[in-house]
Amino acid sequence: METIVNKVAESGIITLDLVHWLPKEEVILFDLKPFLFREMILREKDYRTALPLHDWAQYAGKHVAIHCTTDAIIPAWAYMLAATWLQPIAASVYFGTTDELTKHLITEAINHIDTAEYTDKRVVIKGCGDTPIPDAAFTAMTVRLLPVVKSLMYGEPCSTVPVYKRK
Repeated sequence: METIVNKVAESGIITLDLVHWLPKEEVILFDLKPFLFREMILREKDYRTALPLHDWAQYAGKHVAIHCTTDAIIPAWAYMLAATWLQPIAASVYFGTTDELTKHLITEAINHIDTAEYTDKRVVIKGCGDTPIPDAAFTAMTVRLLPVVKSLMYGEPCSTVPVYKRK
């Protein structure tokens, strides 16, 4: 009887699923829109009065993106003021959308990877999955691993797209 050999398992290829570098804490939005008069104008006195009454507990331990979802001119100090309320309770505070914050967090996590375990290895960055991964994460991982890996691929170990091979 012929033995079936799993060539993928024996290849020594390391598969990286970028989902492991996504933030564990929830990423949520602090939207300035509800604080605007007619969803267009930020009145300083009204804003300063409303902030202490806002339910800040909902942001505890979460990554918070400060943004305004309506097309209004918001002065920089308004974002700064929101940050003063969020900073003591949130896991992190970021100016931008939740998508931008997610990209920022995963890129930061990738930038802190110890690359020693990938030195001279063949690495596949997993390309498919149930959880959406920002394209920026694939670029960040490529930049991080390129100096140390023997080869870098995209996809699954059984079907990869070559990205880089050291000469």
